[in-house]
Amino acid sequence: MAASMASRAVSRALRGSAIVPLLLNRNKLVRVSPRRWLNLQEYQSKKLMQECGVAVQRFFVADTATEALDAAKRLNAKEIVLKAQILAGGRGKGVFDSGLKGGVHLTKDPAVVQELANKMLGFNLTTKQTPKEGVKVNTVMVAEALDISRETYFAILMDRACNGPVMVGSPQGGVDIEEVAEKTPELIYKEVIDIFEGVRDDQALRMAANLGFKGPLERQAADQIKKLYDLFLKVDATQVEVNPLGETPEGQVVCFDAKINFDDNAEFRQKDIFAMDNTAESDPIETEAAKHELKYIGLDGNIACFVNGAGLAMATCDIIDLHGGKPANFLDLGGGVKEDQVYTAFKLLSADPKVEAILVNIFGGIVNCAIIAKGIIKASGELGLKVPLVVRLEGTNVQEAKRILSESGLPITSANNLDDAAEKAVAAITKK
Repeated sequence: MAASMASRAVSRALRGSAIVPLLLNRNKLVRVSPRRWLNLQEYQSKKLMQECGVAVQRFFVADTATEALDAAKRLNAKEIVLKAQILAGGRGKGVFDSGLKGGVHLTKDPAVVQELANKMLGFNLTTKQTPKEGVKVNTVMVAEALDISRETYFAILMDRACNGPVMVGSPQGGVDIEEVAEKTPELIYKEVIDIFEGVRDDQALRMAANLGFKGPLERQAADQIKKLYDLFLKVDATQVEVNPLGETPEGQVVCFDAKINFDDNAEFRQKDIFAMDNTAESDPIETEAAKHELKYIGLDGNIACFVNGAGLAMATCDIIDLHGGKPANFLDLGGGVKEDQVYTAFKLLSADPKVEAILVNIFGGIVNCAIIAKGIIKASGELGLKVPLVVRLEGTNVQEAKRILSESGLPITSANNLDDAAEKAVAAITKK
């Protein structure tokens, strides 16, 4: 998950080529992350923002309808917004299996908050980003509803083209920034951040002006921008996105909604944040794989891919598709693979009811092919594998690995190259 943007003085050359493609494709980059991404609920992100002095609405969190009622009374606000907390977008237009429409509701009556919470908590909410069955809501956020006189977009993102963080902003907020970037790229502004200097005062003020803040609000917005960068550094973020960064009729600049992405490699120094990770909404196979340092992403097909290296895994998925098959997953063993990891990988793949064949595609540079072969035999024997298994091995100790497989007596189909392996895996399903 990475991206980019620029100031009016420098932006003409940057906007047309680099900025728009990065914004349009930033979400796709998540798929090749070396580990499962940490995702926090909206209220958790807002708590982190509060700790850095970022202005957010007053809010409470509730796990029961009674707690939601108490929270609404404690807020003592003119109007209250109740938000279902799930790790998916489109909540406002979602539908609960309780019959309630919408995961975001406004009301002035605390009693209504309790009624709505009763129809949210414990029920599944289905949105355009959830599975068909939806996601169970266990928590709601009860917040003060503030009027917004103007909405803008602001984010701090890691941009590989700039070798570091950049600020991205647009005076058009509250909508999909991808749509703004595609239709009106001239309304996207970027400031490259020097990692040694941080966000300078002149940069923050220029971005605030580009976002359309005027008078005292310009200085206030610049202050919020600098505090958001402090947050970005403090939590080892790869992205802090605020949409909208809003202006209220009373003259306040408030971060109304936020999404924070974290560098998973910084877990060792962000233990408190990573302890907030709730895997209840994650694919259980993906969660289990992460425990064993395996990188797994579930897909919709029926041919399981067992590969080392993200690039080879993607190529394997592509070639399966080229031969008329559909990959069931993206599973990357990585470099320092052990025999027990091979066993675990097979156990996870065979537990997926969609899987009708398994394709093993290993290039042994760091990886010892003989270890892979031993792991395959152990897993096949102990798990009683019932689906066709196609194996293509190349590299370190490949001849020893092939000997181990051939002498095992197991019904393993060997392949000479990737194309041959994909063709045989697809054919194995076709024969069934």
